[in-house]
Amino acid sequence: MQDSGACVPLNIAPSWTPSDSQIVSPAAERLRHILGEDDSTPTPTIFTEMDTLQHEGGELEWKESARWVKFEEKVEEGGERWSKPHVSTLTLHSLFELRTCLQTGSILLDLEGYSLPQIVDEIVDRHIADGLLAPDLKEKISYVLLRKHRHQTKKPIHRSLADIGKSSNAASSLFTDQTQSRSMNDISDTPSTDQLKNKFMKKIPRDAEASNVLIGEVDFLEKPFVSFVRLSQATTLGGLTEVPVPTRFLFILLGPPGKTKSYNEIGRAIATLMVDDLFSDVAYKARDRDDLIAGVDEFLDEVIVLPPGEWDPKIRIEPPKKVPSSVLNLNELGQMNGSAGGAAGGEDEDLPAQHELGEELKFTGRFCGGLWLDIKRKLPWYCSDIYDGFHIQSISAVLFIYLGCITNAITFGGLLGDATDNYQGVMESFLGTALAGTVFCLFGGQPLIILSSTGPILIFEKLLYEFSKNNSIDYMELRLWIGLHACFQCFVLVLSDASYIIKYMTRFTEEGFSSLISFIFISDAIKKMVALKYYPINRGFKPDYITSYKCECIAPDQGESVKSGSHQCFNQIFNLTDMDWTQLSKKECEKYGGALVGNACKYVPDLALMSFILFFGTYSMTVSLKKFKFSRYFPTKLRSLISDFAIIISILIFCGLDCLLELETPKLHVPTEIKPTRSDRGWLVMPFGKNPWWWYVASFIPALLVTILIFMDQQISAVIVNRKENKLKKGCGYHLDLFWVGILMAVCSFMGLPWYVAATVISIAHIDSLKMESETSAPGEQPQFLGVREQRLTGILVFVLTGLSVFLAPILQYIPMPVLYGVFLYMGVASLSGIQFWERIKLYLMPLKHQPDFSFLRHVPLRRVHLFTLVQIVCLAVLWILKSTFLAIIFPVMVSVLHCFTFYSSCTFKKNVLTITLALRNKNIPSVKTSCCKNHKGTERIFSNYN
Repeated sequence: MQDSGACVPLNIAPSWTPSDSQIVSPAAERLRHILGEDDSTPTPTIFTEMDTLQHEGGELEWKESARWVKFEEKVEEGGERWSKPHVSTLTLHSLFELRTCLQTGSILLDLEGYSLPQIVDEIVDRHIADGLLAPDLKEKISYVLLRKHRHQTKKPIHRSLADIGKSSNAASSLFTDQTQSRSMNDISDTPSTDQLKNKFMKKIPRDAEASNVLIGEVDFLEKPFVSFVRLSQATTLGGLTEVPVPTRFLFILLGPPGKTKSYNEIGRAIATLMVDDLFSDVAYKARDRDDLIAGVDEFLDEVIVLPPGEWDPKIRIEPPKKVPSSVLNLNELGQMNGSAGGAAGGEDEDLPAQHELGEELKFTGRFCGGLWLDIKRKLPWYCSDIYDGFHIQSISAVLFIYLGCITNAITFGGLLGDATDNYQGVMESFLGTALAGTVFCLFGGQPLIILSSTGPILIFEKLLYEFSKNNSIDYMELRLWIGLHACFQCFVLVLSDASYIIKYMTRFTEEGFSSLISFIFISDAIKKMVALKYYPINRGFKPDYITSYKCECIAPDQGESVKSGSHQCFNQIFNLTDMDWTQLSKKECEKYGGALVGNACKYVPDLALMSFILFFGTYSMTVSLKKFKFSRYFPTKLRSLISDFAIIISILIFCGLDCLLELETPKLHVPTEIKPTRSDRGWLVMPFGKNPWWWYVASFIPALLVTILIFMDQQISAVIVNRKENKLKKGCGYHLDLFWVGILMAVCSFMGLPWYVAATVISIAHIDSLKMESETSAPGEQPQFLGVREQRLTGILVFVLTGLSVFLAPILQYIPMPVLYGVFLYMGVASLSGIQFWERIKLYLMPLKHQPDFSFLRHVPLRRVHLFTLVQIVCLAVLWILKSTFLAIIFPVMVSVLHCFTFYSSCTFKKNVLTITLALRNKNIPSVKTSCCKNHKGTERIFSNYN
């Protein structure tokens, strides 16, 4: 260490000198050995606090100047507050000085310490024993290190004149003997009330440990006093730390005057290293000084230097939205230093992986094997599936999905009533949704899935009814037998583990299916808004001719449609002879049998404008409130609450606006009586007596088409719901889901209710409304997505409320339909987020310099990306055309064909890649060139990139 007082290295150790790209540095080899030791205990999160020694009024005290959990926060003296969290920008010189300090200072690892005075004695004694400190300076060092710590949460300490008189400008006059120094121990042994009540504890994980950095300058030292300490057990050291977190590490740097800035930069350097994932792991496992220095060297290898002439060091870099972990595995430690070998994870890691969905889709080869495994997997979670739903977030999810379900039930029920001459209508749709959804959420393998009727089912019902009507066949009885055959076929698929074929689904098919359903929701919401007939746009109204517009009520005898007999009847009931018809209102005129005549009689205020305001207003406010969680206003909990209830708040606001303006916008109409829509049918369909017996057997053929429809819709939606991005932890049950869907088909067929299958968009919306994020996040760190609140309660409540909607009709009638269509639009748009296909479509409209930094753009030429996207668009357009015609009934078959085609192409490509990989491992380069690369351009490119 230099006599001048600064830890400046004269000779930089060769361990960190840049080496040849093919040579692994000694530091990386050492860290491989350290971090490769088996240790099941995870490294705790480090909270680092830096205190600097202050001379105020002749009195010494430690004052908190900065803190770190992940990012740096400084104490801003002028503003008397903490700065915004920012990325620490260190000088390269400070890192070199820190490295020298660790080389020449005192290193105490696994020190047994239970109080700060004891630890200070151990540190000072070690310095004296190593010849780094003169014995006569022991009391002075101890006195300085045991001064009181003033944190940012406390106000400045006011001292009496007597206390001030005890100190002098030179701290040396206060160090007389051991008894005096101990009597002047100014640091508390237990945490203060301010520490225990500090709200900053919410930002620190419960298992966190502290690292304290003490930096200061004193006039009795001629060279720096440096010590790095790791305690064997984390210990709470009273008022040392701002929050009552046990201390594990101490770094002390005291030096001669005149180097304040240099000392502070060294302190910031070690504090930043302590919150670095890699270095903190090294600090916990280091066995000696060289291990710590190797950790610094590895950190230096990753440091990026910003030229001073092109960068203002005063700028505070905002924390990134997503922080990549800097914990490197053993293989990465070698590769980042130029090593080409060392695969620690096993040979299979380099093989091309299939579309892995977990053991739920494993083919057992046993009778009913998959169903039995699903039951065994889900049964232990059943109780938690109930009590995990008791959370305020579930209330928002229930209300949101409930409104989406009843809107869909009413819309689908109305269309189904038109298609089947009211054999099935809105009431059947309500009861069927309630029955099927409740049973599925109670016993299904994935209760987050929401059951609903789909477009292909509607087309099938319409064609089936027309066929029955034209051939004089009883529609309900034929439909019952088709449902029974489809139920049996679903059982066959379940018992034979046929669901395992879904594991071969590619991203191509999955994205195409989910995008199609999302676009259907968006287009249907807009079409329903435009097609509503309750509020026509008044295109014939011209303000310049307002004087010619009139509407009068005339007596019945003057109207064209009024007969003399009815006129006499009205005269007998009402005294209409002396009535002034011109003064009657519209309702009174119609009540007394009058007629409205005039070109302004059909004029109503432009409800179209108001309806579109409600429609887009609901959508826009929902999107804005969902993003409110990331705004800068209000506390975190309030922002999260507003975000969770965004849809409900938007609906209430625009329903209130509609009531305030009192315009006759179209409202939600819910049946008020529980009875079949058609009066000549009951709630139970008899299986025999109305059709010839051979129809009971022949219905097996159309049931095959229904089974394919049900199987593809159900299982593809289940794959999308169970994708790994949702971080589901309780498993799923593809076979169990299909089993209950089959049972519900039979039950609904007997009761004359619609058939139900998984609804992709509503299920995705259900998952989005139940997403969980970390409650404890470091300042500046974005909350981490933890998964989905997996439970059965929200789905059960949604469908129970759907069944009770008949009794809630007086309340639901105040909800405008445009508001609900706005919710539909939000569902469709929100379900597109996270779909790579949609992100690639947007690339067509972006110049190269504005395109996001997607990982696939780094490895695949843009023209290839556009070509792949174009193929997907063409396939999506074909499916859309099929969906829009009577051929929609074969939509699931087309999805199956698309699935098989993309799977075959994927298998061919993967086979070539696998051949290359195995040949390269065996060093058989000529066989690679001759057997694969000449047959496939893609694999040839891979080979060239590999070389």
